Amino acid sequence: MISTTESESHYDNLDKMPVRELLESINAEDQKVPLVVKGCIPSIETLVEEIVARMKKGGRLFYIGAGTSGRLGIVDASEIPPTFGLDHGWVVGLIAGGDKAIRKAVEMAEDNDELGWNELQSFSPTTNDVIVGIAASGTTPYVVGALRRARENGIFTGAITCNPGTPLASFADVPVEAVTGPEFVTGSTRMKAGTAQKLILNMITTSAMIRLGRVKGNKMVNMQLTNQKLIRRGTKMISDELGFDAETSRKLLLLHGSVKKVLDAFRGKGG
Repeated sequence: MISTTESESHYDNLDKMPVRELLESINAEDQKVPLVVKGCIPSIETLVEEIVARMKKGGRLFYIGAGTSGRLGIVDASEIPPTFGLDHGWVVGLIAGGDKAIRKAVEMAEDNDELGWNELQSFSPTTNDVIVGIAASGTTPYVVGALRRARENGIFTGAITCNPGTPLASFADVPVEAVTGPEFVTGSTRMKAGTAQKLILNMITTSAMIRLGRVKGNKMVNMQLTNQKLIRRGTKMISDELGFDAETSRKLLLLHGSVKKVLDAFRGKGG
């Protein structure tokens, strides 16, 4: 039985379409994705609650995937420290073929069903951790094998896939099945499937970080001050919250290192 992500596109003769028709058709397909993700919210909610509970006990979140799915997991993990001020190593992304596969496909790496679990061993995973497998097809051996072994070792597992009833989902304590249907270019899961995965990853880590106290109000008060744009943003946050002029706010920000530390210093830990 052919998977929905590999099934024939609803469109044909793409090579004969003018650019406007191509763009409008792609956009029409893209608009279907948020509604699919909306239907997954109950599963995403359960997964987030489990992640938060374990991270509060010192656990980590691991994403594991191949190709586009692996790259999306790495992007999401890499954005956690600068956005939420959480140290590297708390949210980790692994991709079949290693770091070089982020930029260039590594042939056959995803077909080894023991490699994913073997690579996880360098992090000494524990039962406080959560391992989320990402695979549009839901059949990638590198990812399926890692989740299977994680389950065997009592580690909580999640899955993000774009087909129903997949092997990957069968090894997930919480499977998130965003069935986005045929791609505009048949089988090109970097399109709708990739968009759905990105949206879900955004929802998972943003919600988890908020629940873990990494956001105050609607502000990224723990963001790292890695460039002038973020320093200006942090300065404005402090001025808005405490009423200081920009120069004073900037000096306090650079002195304390984060917006949250400034607010704590002037309002107390419970402020």
